[in-house]
Amino acid sequence: MLIPIVYTIVFSFNSARRTNIVWRGFTFDNWLDICDDARVCEAFGNSIIVGVSATVAATILGTMIAIAIVRYTFRLRTLVTVLLFLPMATPEVVLGSGLGSQFVNFGVERGLWTVIVAHIMFCISFVVVTVRARVASLDPALEEAGRDLYASPAQVFWRVTLPLLMPGILAAALLCFALSFDDFIITNFVSGNAETFPKFVYVAASRGIPPQANVIASAVFVLAILIVVIAQLSASARRRKLAKSG
Repeated sequence: MLIPIVYTIVFSFNSARRTNIVWRGFTFDNWLDICDDARVCEAFGNSIIVGVSATVAATILGTMIAIAIVRYTFRLRTLVTVLLFLPMATPEVVLGSGLGSQFVNFGVERGLWTVIVAHIMFCISFVVVTVRARVASLDPALEEAGRDLYASPAQVFWRVTLPLLMPGILAAALLCFALSFDDFIITNFVSGNAETFPKFVYVAASRGIPPQANVIASAVFVLAILIVVIAQLSASARRRKLAKSG
């Protein structure tokens, strides 16, 4: 399973010419001049824009929906819950082709913003599932204690509820960004002429992916590993601190 990752990292140092398929020698030039191929950086920038936009919107909407489903009783709540799970159970090729057909039928010009709309749609389901579990485990007595201390509903939410939900919200946001940044199938149907990083890599694969694409992929992989390691070390430090204080 690690061979493709190792291959990507190793060939980011390849002294490639027109293609990056055959090893031609070691060099740091690809890392020092990442935007030598302007399309690589443009596609990467588009993926960042789409990922951040979809993550922010889906996390806000998904968090509100999760709180509403768990805390409130309303008509058709079961139906809403089922409908929210449908995007997770539906194959991406079906979602992508359906959304692409809708945009075409309505005369909507496909581009970067249609990609953002599509990513928000399928990311909301993952946010709701993740945050919903956190809301369900939240002890209502903590919020009641805030109200007993004469806090307003807004103060209880911002000072009690939201901080307690934040680990679940952050986990949902990271999952949403990872799904959005990595998506190709849905993006390919709804993007039109706009090019994201996965779409660029797919198109470029037929003629040999530029080494700069390997550089970006390797950097993203290393960054993800660093985030996980830092999170684990921070959690371990907090546990030791709590153990000593207890």
